[in-house]
Amino acid sequence: MPAATGGTQPEGREPTGRRGGKPRLKSPADLAREYDIDRHIRRYRVGSGSPAIGRKVGGMRLQEVYGVSIVEIRSERMGRLSLLKDVRQNMATANSVLHEGDILYVTGESGGMDCMEHDLRLTGQEDNALHFYDLGLVELIVTPESEINGMKIREAQLRKKYGINVLAMRNGKSYRSGRLAEAKLETGDVLLAQGKWNDILRLNDESDNWVVLGHPEQALRHVTLDYKAPLAAAIMLGMVAMMVLDTIPAAPVTAVIMAGLLTVLTGCHRSVESAYKTIHWESVVLIAAMMPMSTALEKTGVSQAVSTALVSSLGSMGPTALLAGLYLTTSVLTMFIRNTATAVLMAPIAMVAAARC
Repeated sequence: MPAATGGTQPEGREPTGRRGGKPRLKSPADLAREYDIDRHIRRYRVGSGSPAIGRKVGGMRLQEVYGVSIVEIRSERMGRLSLLKDVRQNMATANSVLHEGDILYVTGESGGMDCMEHDLRLTGQEDNALHFYDLGLVELIVTPESEINGMKIREAQLRKKYGINVLAMRNGKSYRSGRLAEAKLETGDVLLAQGKWNDILRLNDESDNWVVLGHPEQALRHVTLDYKAPLAAAIMLGMVAMMVLDTIPAAPVTAVIMAGLLTVLTGCHRSVESAYKTIHWESVVLIAAMMPMSTALEKTGVSQAVSTALVSSLGSMGPTALLAGLYLTTSVLTMFIRNTATAVLMAPIAMVAAARC
């Protein structure tokens, strides 16, 4: 298992977030790689025989006894069906109670973590990578007028006041991870903070203390709940089955609405608000606006004329040639019109052509 030693990393290392000289949005994974967080964190599982079960984190005095801190407690629950997996990430507080099966993310002295692993009979895990389902990462720049300026990280009580942990810090191109409790904060220091996404989004309200780098709200939108992927796929297949099979008495609109509700109720989306934000309103408005045009083509006979021309020229060659003609016509239109609009326009033409073939 890699040692979680601290210290300053070599200078001259270029921060991520630039590609071709242009700044780009840093994802939590980008930040973890930039600060090399995985090298300074160990992951342990609380086994059935561990004396830590049922104890509060504060009561174990881990910082005093071992010189280590728990930065995250993860619980994973599997339902009777393998699709119903649930993962919960929580910040470790003094009142957090450990349970069998909990995954602990620990940082601190390498020797201290070895002793803690032995004394508490924890099981080390090979994969130390952080995930960002409920907890995220963000960079903060300490301002000159900040109340934490000149304080040690331990004295600033950032976890108690703002719900964040400082996993690493940067001054210029010099990075530092591990053993940060006694690190003194100065103007211009960049802190890599971990916290609940809601707490991270509220950090912008403390503009007197720091400047939040990047756009955490955009980073949150790109965080995927990959452990929910099998469930989301099952819901989608069920929706398609309801739309295709006549044996299931449900209108297509009903199937889509039911699928959308299920994705929210089963946790595939964080909330109704997050599901709402995934809607691409430009496409919705475009399709709605093109529907009258499609109806006009059908009512005025344009669809009939185009389909007649296609059938008369290609119908004698068989349905494959007719389908190829429709495909070619659609492909040409997509060069000038968006795909969704082209599909709406070509749908009545294709249906009339299919009926006449």
